[in-house]
Amino acid sequence: MVKSMIKGHCNCESVRFQAEDSTKDVYVCHCPICRRATASGGIAVAIVARDSFQWLNGEEHIKTWHKPGHDWQTSFCRICGSNLPGPNDSNSLYIPVGLISEGDEQMTLRHHLYTDSKANWEPLSDEAEIHVSVRQA
Repeated sequence: MVKSMIKGHCNCESVRFQAEDSTKDVYVCHCPICRRATASGGIAVAIVARDSFQWLNGEEHIKTWHKPGHDWQTSFCRICGSNLPGPNDSNSLYIPVGLISEGDEQMTLRHHLYTDSKANWEPLSDEAEIHVSVRQA
């Protein structure tokens, strides 16, 4: 698969990043934690390899919060509050796709995760695969 460079930044542009990306899939997580963290129906993310990701500037503006009792954390810009990329697993990171300023032209919503806990007011009317709990590898 052809890799392309994606670049992005937070809302105030203090934190910037880039990643060499080979995926074009977008995932939306509808779990209660992601819904509360984003104050929305979920968070749309792309998954990239850790070794392809690089902070370009603004790391000093990144704040990370760990949810007590859970294996979950979120990072955000201390200045503007934008959600920022974070760990997906030991080999990959998630990037909130709303932060991407270059390189998202070929990305497509492919998967809805944790739809058993999606908001009642949010219909899923696209062509993406629906995974009631978690996507199986």
